Amino acid sequence: MGRKSPYPAEFRNDAVALCRAAGGKRTYAAVAADVAVPGEALRSWVRQADEYPGRAHSHGEQSAESPDQELARLRAGNGRLRKAEKEGELEREILRRAGQGAAYFAKEMK
Repeated sequence: MGRKSPYPAEFRNDAVALCRAAGGKRTYAAVAADVAVPGEALRSWVRQADEYPGRAHSHGEQSAESPDQELARLRAGNGRLRKAEKEGELEREILRRAGQGAAYFAKEMK
């Protein structure tokens, strides 16, 4: 028996759903980086979900969610991930601009 996961079942379910939504266009590592978990953990969660398709992705616990509840949960998770993605894009843009500014000043110093 393995140790208990530090990640809540709902989080693991959302991460698996996000990975599946990528439809093979993104690697486990890329999706795992988006949700800040180790790639191997995500791979394991997806493997468990594939082994027990009628169950929640949390060590065999039976899902008590109705389809409407699952849809609402997944939409909320999707909203959180989109917000995080926008924040990441903004951060990358700021860093890109900062890098351009540094390059400009480095030229001026020569």
